[in-house]
Amino acid sequence: MMQLSEHFSLSELTRSDLAARLQIDNTPGPQEIACLKQLAENILEPVRKHYNKPFRPNSGYRCLALNRALKSKDSSQHVKGQAVDIEVPGISNFDLAEWMYQNLQFDQLILECYQPGDPNSGWVHCSFVADQCRQECLTFSDGSFSQGLIG
Repeated sequence: MMQLSEHFSLSELTRSDLAARLQIDNTPGPQEIACLKQLAENILEPVRKHYNKPFRPNSGYRCLALNRALKSKDSSQHVKGQAVDIEVPGISNFDLAEWMYQNLQFDQLILECYQPGDPNSGWVHCSFVADQCRQECLTFSDGSFSQGLIG
């Protein structure tokens, strides 16, 4: 098992029930692994340290076939190993996104499918690109994107 950082392994960032069901090989190449390592060190580890709670990413790397099976765009940063979707048990996804926005360097942060009043709804998508930290922050709800965090 390859460790990408102290608390996160390559297998955690490549696992996919859908890939297993569809028999899709979701193995990243060396370039994607290097990006996943940066993602683990710069996004996942600071979240783990701050909340002091173990969590498992919902979705990390997706090969193109898996990404297409999920009906996501070919340009998704998940395909490059630069994005992860997370939730931390016991933490509102809005609060998680807000902490990440205020404390991390990232390329894009999206609070996805969050429903106000339901702290466990949705998830937080975050990407990291070493030479491109745009600090773009969005909320995706009801099929459209809005600037900033909307809760």
